[in-house]
Amino acid sequence: MARLPIRLYQAGFGPLFGKRLLLLHHTGHLTGLHRRVVLEVIAYERDGDRLAWTVASGFGPTAAWYQNLRHSPRVMIQFGNLRYAATACFPPPEDGGEIMVRYAAAHPRLARRLCSLMGFDSDGSDADVRGVGSSIPFVRLETTPPTRGRVAAGWLPRPRR
Repeated sequence: MARLPIRLYQAGFGPLFGKRLLLLHHTGHLTGLHRRVVLEVIAYERDGDRLAWTVASGFGPTAAWYQNLRHSPRVMIQFGNLRYAATACFPPPEDGGEIMVRYAAAHPRLARRLCSLMGFDSDGSDADVRGVGSSIPFVRLETTPPTRGRVAAGWLPRPRR
């Protein structure tokens, strides 16, 4: 079941997820192999042709995908049916607090559930949510214009022999 969203993206059903989820293609830092994970979009920004998504590592800095991005920040994002070449940036903890406050204002029930799942006790106040957000590793994925369904050249890892 955990792999079902990946299969749905691969079958062309990415638009079903709207702007809530994205499929992140990345490189395994130990294996060099192509990896995929579906992540919830915490924030989405558009400035002309430049796009940016913010995602959170709910399982902390030891999550495999997060570690992979730390070692190899060049990734490909599938959002709906479009694919984008992107680079991962890592905001400092104080920015994470502000990101979480904005997310909690837009999605209060989801924010409380997310805090609970990650083991944080939150009363929902801005100060409390800000403290939780400063403990969560966030990743900002900054893109170049869409590749219109084609994979950006050079981003995919080559299998090891």
